[in-house]
Amino acid sequence: MSVSVRPLLEFDHSYARELPELSVPWTAAAAPAPALLMLNEDLATELGVDAEALRAPAGVELLVGIAVPDGVRPVAQAYAGHQFGGYVPRLGDGRALLLGELVDAGGRRRDLHLKGSGRTPFARGGDGKAAVGPMLREYVMGEAMHALGIPTSRALAVVATGSDVVRETMLPGAVLARVAASHLRVGTFQYAAASGDQELVRKLADHAIARHHPDVAEADNPYLEFYRRVIDAQASLVAGWMLVGFVHGVMNTDNMTISGETIDYGPCAFMDTYDPATVFSSIDHRGRYAYGNQPAIAQWNLARLGEALVPLIHEDTDAAVEAATDAVLSFAERYEGYWTRGMAAKLGLEAPDVPLIQDVLELLHAQHVDFTTFFRALSSHLRGRPARSLFTEPDAFDAWDARWQARLPRDGTTVAAGMDRVNPVYIPRNHLVEEALTAAGGGDMAPFRRLVEVVVDPFVERPGLERYAEPAPLGGGPHVTYCGT
Repeated sequence: MSVSVRPLLEFDHSYARELPELSVPWTAAAAPAPALLMLNEDLATELGVDAEALRAPAGVELLVGIAVPDGVRPVAQAYAGHQFGGYVPRLGDGRALLLGELVDAGGRRRDLHLKGSGRTPFARGGDGKAAVGPMLREYVMGEAMHALGIPTSRALAVVATGSDVVRETMLPGAVLARVAASHLRVGTFQYAAASGDQELVRKLADHAIARHHPDVAEADNPYLEFYRRVIDAQASLVAGWMLVGFVHGVMNTDNMTISGETIDYGPCAFMDTYDPATVFSSIDHRGRYAYGNQPAIAQWNLARLGEALVPLIHEDTDAAVEAATDAVLSFAERYEGYWTRGMAAKLGLEAPDVPLIQDVLELLHAQHVDFTTFFRALSSHLRGRPARSLFTEPDAFDAWDARWQARLPRDGTTVAAGMDRVNPVYIPRNHLVEEALTAAGGGDMAPFRRLVEVVVDPFVERPGLERYAEPAPLGGGPHVTYCGT
């Protein structure tokens, strides 16, 4: 319904206004007893809104989508996508709504989007709802990634709806209120291109340029330069994932943003012991989206974006294809640059040493060493607390250690301090996430709140938080996550 009250948030609707072909006006489903589970007060401050106003009944109803200010018309966005390599021409927001766009306290335009708000015309047979657990998972994962310095969408709130959703069992329902630089995806461009309307693709590209890369409009070939910018943003993003051991789990083209932000945290998790073949998704049977495959998949997805942009890049198709191909082939070099520089920082090196990096990763893999623990332990190693105890066969580490230390600057104390600024102590450990979500499902939010408090300050070791830095207990079996639908 619409209510005549002073709005808590001032919305604009440039996406729906400029690209009506790519959305459907829609309203959220009823929420019989909305109750606020989590509110991100820091993010509320960034958005220029009073957190206490969001805690009030009118604020909670806004966050679940059942009471919106006058003039606000939520839309479900249309997009296509390659899901596990198979093209689906019509996906879209099957259980989500874009409430609108906000200009935050820093002058940045950002989307406020609801997930789990009920069926839309894109629902494809689903109920359009979401359960509390997956929405809380997206909350903690987004906050952890933000704290790690990796571009990401972030949760403003998780609101219980007061109704249950049917999965394998009955689960309490919830809506996630999510903030992102935009929800433009590779799949959005695929949908527009599949329509056969080249002018629609042009309008979409112009909208994306104005929103994310306005300076590109002055380039000699703005659409080609826009493509290069997206490629670079994704190369940087995926390198960031790899540097902290993050596995997205469902890198479909509809889950790749034009902005270069991480989005749609479903079957995601942080790797424990280092293994490029690590997969957490229950449905990724062939390991398409395994940890080590993420850079190549990102490039593959970006090639699909290039296909959609070809008609805009040059009127001569052959010339356009050649230019787009050259651009997407640059991904590997861009990614390698971001990743090797990041690995050099993790190792305290002044410049990348690729053989040294590759050799230590092979050592971690062969001896099943925890990825996060090892890199954090290296700074302690320089301070006189040896890291060799992490290895079942420490002689191999000793040999690598001698090579590594020979490459380090002489001031080990300064080097160690720098390493501590990029190697986290705390990540959302899988067993702790599951523990917190289980407690929340039973009505106890305290473990989840505590986990969030820990991971939003990941680089500073604090007394009393030892269990949050420990790897998963032995013998627990492989960690499995689900898409949350």
